Amino acid sequence: MNSANKMPAAFIGHGSPMNTLELNRYTAAWRELGKSLPKPRAVLAISAHWFINGSAVTAMQTPRVIHDFYGFPKALFDFDYPAPGAPDVAEEIAEVVKPAVVSKDVDSWGLDHGTWSVLAHLFPEADIPVVQLSIHAGEALPYHMDLGARLAPLRERGIFIIASGNVVHNLRRIDWRLRDQAYDWANDFDEAVRDIMTTRPAQLGHAAQHVSYPMAVPTLEHFLPLAYLAGLAEAAGKPTNILIEGGDMGSLTMTSFVLGCEAINTPAQAESAATLPDPADIPPQQTNT
Repeated sequence: MNSANKMPAAFIGHGSPMNTLELNRYTAAWRELGKSLPKPRAVLAISAHWFINGSAVTAMQTPRVIHDFYGFPKALFDFDYPAPGAPDVAEEIAEVVKPAVVSKDVDSWGLDHGTWSVLAHLFPEADIPVVQLSIHAGEALPYHMDLGARLAPLRERGIFIIASGNVVHNLRRIDWRLRDQAYDWANDFDEAVRDIMTTRPAQLGHAAQHVSYPMAVPTLEHFLPLAYLAGLAEAAGKPTNILIEGGDMGSLTMTSFVLGCEAINTPAQAESAATLPDPADIPPQQTNT
């Protein structure tokens, strides 16, 4: 793949693990994105749910599928995404980011729901090799943007880079009754981030100055994946496009961005393929998303 045909990259707002089983306007957008892509040689996923004190990449032949949540229906725990690993791609990643250090994990992690809940819609056959990159919990946003920029050559090698988190992610303020809706403060912050990512991604750090940042980003793990796409955009010298925008359950936003391809037109609403559990059955404090 030459420089004129770089593989696109994306940030997906993944929201509830139940999106794995649902067909809604967000998952419909993920499906359309998958259909629009050239078939990748491999996928590099950067998930909010592998948040450790170091940068590492999965390097096993067969990554395990991790059900890293509780309080959800059995059908979600039974879901499998048996994509092969790609130790050769892990080796490439470790080389391309030097002098930054990314260690190779051969036995401790795998694919968590931040990765497979999205790939289940993008690549439902699970036939494309997948490696997952951890998010270094001890580093600030500039480190992650720089690491994202260092990954840029992989796009010319047929590797689809997908970051998975949420622009707004505050589990303490979730209201399960507010389906496909967000609070005003969440929408305001999300709008500010959309403006940055579609005009000047290199300035993503300025989002921390927004009045709603402490409420929208009470912890960093779901916001930092966006820094990888911002770094890739900076390396490309181009802003990103909005794949889809909106909120869910009040204090989550599902806004997603793409680099290297246009936004996808999707239906405003789609019939669910699975029904969310009743809020009375899953109190927010017992739910890990």
